[in-house]
Amino acid sequence: MAALLPSNIAEDICRRQQKAEADRSVLDATCEEIARRCLPGYSGSFLGSGANRTKYAKKTEDMVDATAALALPRFAAAMESMLTPRSQRWHRLVPNDQALMRNKLVRMWFEDVTDILFRYRYAPKANYASQQHEVYMGLGAFGTGALFVDALRGPMDRGVRYRAIHLGEIYFLENHQGIIDTAFRKFPLTARQAAQQFDDLPKEIVDNAVKKEGSENEYWFIHCVSPRSEARGYDPGRADAAGMAYAADYVSITGKQMVRLKGQTADGGYHVFPYPISRYVIAPGETYGRSPAMLALPSINTLNEQKKTVLKHGHRAIAPPLFVPDDGVIDGLSLRPDAINYGGVDSSGRMMVHALQPGNLALAKEMMEAERAVINDAFLISLFQILIDTPQMTATEVLERAREKGALLSPTMGRQQSEALGPMIERELDVLSAQNLLPPMPPMLRDAQGQFDIIYDSPLSRAQRAESASGFMRWIDWAKEYVQLTGDPSPLDYADWDQAMPALADIGAVPPAWVKSTDQVAAQRQARAQQMQQKAMLEAAPSIAAVAKTAGPQARA
Repeated sequence: MAALLPSNIAEDICRRQQKAEADRSVLDATCEEIARRCLPGYSGSFLGSGANRTKYAKKTEDMVDATAALALPRFAAAMESMLTPRSQRWHRLVPNDQALMRNKLVRMWFEDVTDILFRYRYAPKANYASQQHEVYMGLGAFGTGALFVDALRGPMDRGVRYRAIHLGEIYFLENHQGIIDTAFRKFPLTARQAAQQFDDLPKEIVDNAVKKEGSENEYWFIHCVSPRSEARGYDPGRADAAGMAYAADYVSITGKQMVRLKGQTADGGYHVFPYPISRYVIAPGETYGRSPAMLALPSINTLNEQKKTVLKHGHRAIAPPLFVPDDGVIDGLSLRPDAINYGGVDSSGRMMVHALQPGNLALAKEMMEAERAVINDAFLISLFQILIDTPQMTATEVLERAREKGALLSPTMGRQQSEALGPMIERELDVLSAQNLLPPMPPMLRDAQGQFDIIYDSPLSRAQRAESASGFMRWIDWAKEYVQLTGDPSPLDYADWDQAMPALADIGAVPPAWVKSTDQVAAQRQARAQQMQQKAMLEAAPSIAAVAKTAGPQARA
């Protein structure tokens, strides 16, 4: 098959991106409405490249009530705390072959690699924590979050760099298996910025880059990542870009022309898809996710209108319209403190001026609280409020709540592990391997082609495993009731505490350093047994001596 010319590639990328943008126009309109209500800083970002997007504008004109805007960052914080808590290791790598798992060198290699991943992921220059939070914000507002994972590009830098990509500038396509394998990121640069980043720019941009009056003119570019086809010269056996599974192209929309990154002498590419994209839930036949904000949008809009009405009636209740007779004192009526208004009452003392009675503000407040509850439910605020509202709980009750939380969160948060975090970890390993930052692979593992599994140790994973812990504690409670009723402790003999306690500590997120090893427990039990034996001997010594004293004369007789 003949190789495609660069001009044909550029035109094809522009055409496909325009189609992807047009296909998403209905969703963009909904996302723009959500942005105005929940994330005003993003307002205008879904209006396309021709929109007048004023920088640093207030953008809160359409947001009367802030309930959804306050619930969204709490949702993002909840997602982070359950999936990727920055204060702990929330996953580990293990071989997917049990035979390899029994090899100490292999286990140590995967432990070292896991440590390296977390060290570079949370390095200051990586910027992972803040960017992942932005992804969760986009997930809650728009149903889709995208992260770009790449190598640090400084001359002396090594490691990984993360960047959250706003949904308004990225479009993607799925393959036949529903896996995202193509992304079009459309972004603006000034002529000066473009000249700093790219070579082979169109003449118009090159000319403006050196002019004072044109250097800040804005131009649009596309970063396209897609599976490398045979037409692009794909050969898996090659070590250069042609052997990479994904082609990476930059295109200037002006002139529909291919451009190259500074210092790049050949086509770019990636072994692993660099855009881990997460979706909250997906409707049948749709590619992009649907969000909690979309689900709660009717309540968000209703609450917005309710608050407008309440503000009007609240103003009337504080400063109500006044009713006076035609010949009353309205012209001279004074509302100053201590003012005296002659003619405000008639000779019988009846009021000549009456205030308009306001509506039922208590009912309005009740209606607004009902809508706020719906919004908080959609953003999972109510779910995470359970443990705060009822802090005085037994260990069994805490496990029950954790089990319920895990059951409720598993369908949506579990998708993030399989669709976003797993591909992100694979991309991180690819970046670190290319920089020779991973230790040499043991021969046995190299022969098995380095196949591995990801074990998630996040709070969500523990909440999902809380079912077994909760069942165990319920069983112990039942046994204790039997013991109390009958005085027979034999039912507790069925409990294998040596197996249960380490598992309960793991599910309860007890730090490993706080849990003794099996050898330490065995030594402690042995010492305790010796102490008890010595104590028994000391307590029995007087009795033994008395028996010996009594038996002494008889023995001599």
